[in-house]
Amino acid sequence: MPPRRQPTARHARLGAELKKLREAAGLKATEAASLLGVNSVQMSQMESGIAGVSEERLRCLAAHYACTDVELLSALVAMATGRTRGWWEEYRGALPNSFLDLSELEHHASFRWDVDFLHVPGLLQTEDYAHGLFAYVNPDFPDSERARRVEHRMRRRVVIERSEPVPYTAVIHEAALRIRVGSRPASRAQLNRILEMSEADGVTVRVIPFDLDDFGGAGSAMVYAGGPVPQLDTVVRDGPNGTVFIDAAAQLGHFRTLFRRVEAASLEPERSRDFIRTLAKEL
Repeated sequence: MPPRRQPTARHARLGAELKKLREAAGLKATEAASLLGVNSVQMSQMESGIAGVSEERLRCLAAHYACTDVELLSALVAMATGRTRGWWEEYRGALPNSFLDLSELEHHASFRWDVDFLHVPGLLQTEDYAHGLFAYVNPDFPDSERARRVEHRMRRRVVIERSEPVPYTAVIHEAALRIRVGSRPASRAQLNRILEMSEADGVTVRVIPFDLDDFGGAGSAMVYAGGPVPQLDTVVRDGPNGTVFIDAAAQLGHFRTLFRRVEAASLEPERSRDFIRTLAKEL
């Protein structure tokens, strides 16, 4: 397969998983390349996601690596052979690659968890809310660029609105619900949108109120996307230098535990809806 100019996060993840399997087998890259009948450059390209890998080669590598995890191997084969061109590809070259990688990750997710403290999660945002965020963060963007980003964010909502939605849980702090991104009517509409979606199949919304005692989890904001097997889960976090995709096993375990703690501290779904209704009436 010819090298790619720009591997997506999904391509890079497949390569990273192949590298993990090789290292677990105690083999050097040159040794694995020799077993496969390729050179070290080709092996490096496969493990970095720059070059694709066929199902035959993937299964051959798995055999050499003594990988007996059938479910993981099947998931890797699906990643290697999938040729779906998603709607997000329409924005390639027009939006940052991280926007597209997140869309692709959401599309393939087996479940999705969000924890947010300062903003309403992207999948629950209204168009006015998203426009207000982009306008504030990037005031110098031309209108066309801002409109493109808002449009992309609105299209991402398909994963929880389609006929077979991705199971979705959002834990939102009261601060995010009270911060007015836009006008009073726009803020009310945003709260009503959250209420509407909280009643949808597969969607759970929970609120963390200000008056919760002994809560120190304000640094636990995350997007957690479930893979076909737990080893292929991914955490997405926004950092000072951009979006970071996290897939190390120890860190995934840490974020799973952190999410469960935050979820346990939040209000039950029905109480959360009542809480949001009260806030909407106050506006």
